[in-house]
Amino acid sequence: MKRSPAETAAFSLVEVALALGVAAFCLIAVLGLLPTSLKTQQASIEQTTANQIISTIFSDLRADVRLPPGLDSKVCGDNPPCAWGDLHGHWRNAAVPDTLYFTNEAKQTGNINGSPPTDAVFRAKITYRFPPSDTTSLADVRVTWPAQVDPDHSGVPAGSVRSLIAVNR
Repeated sequence: MKRSPAETAAFSLVEVALALGVAAFCLIAVLGLLPTSLKTQQASIEQTTANQIISTIFSDLRADVRLPPGLDSKVCGDNPPCAWGDLHGHWRNAAVPDTLYFTNEAKQTGNINGSPPTDAVFRAKITYRFPPSDTTSLADVRVTWPAQVDPDHSGVPAGSVRSLIAVNR
């Protein structure tokens, strides 16, 4: 006795149930990886923004007037006195760090060395180092997030990026 082609080309109910089970298992595994991938993506965005903030700070420091300690007499040229302390380089005998705050879009917000504003997400601390030579000035820049957490006093930040910047080299 021969079977008709319609009978041999069909799947049984058991085969369909097994196929649906395998597909459901694979779908659950992929959906289980979704929270991990979203956390990784968010961390990547935060690190990229922190690096962008460091790049902005580096550009501002290089574009500004900077002289290492001991060479401040050359700022005024032939027209002394001048206000060396008002310059943004801040390489003084007492290297006081500056704290800046930035939004999620890497835009500066709030006051320098003030408390973090409500829209601040990132905290950038610039520590001016004494130069290793007469022609090089160093700044240690550390960007942390969230801005409300001060890593020097009140806890551990969710993330941070640190860079040493050499200017006037």
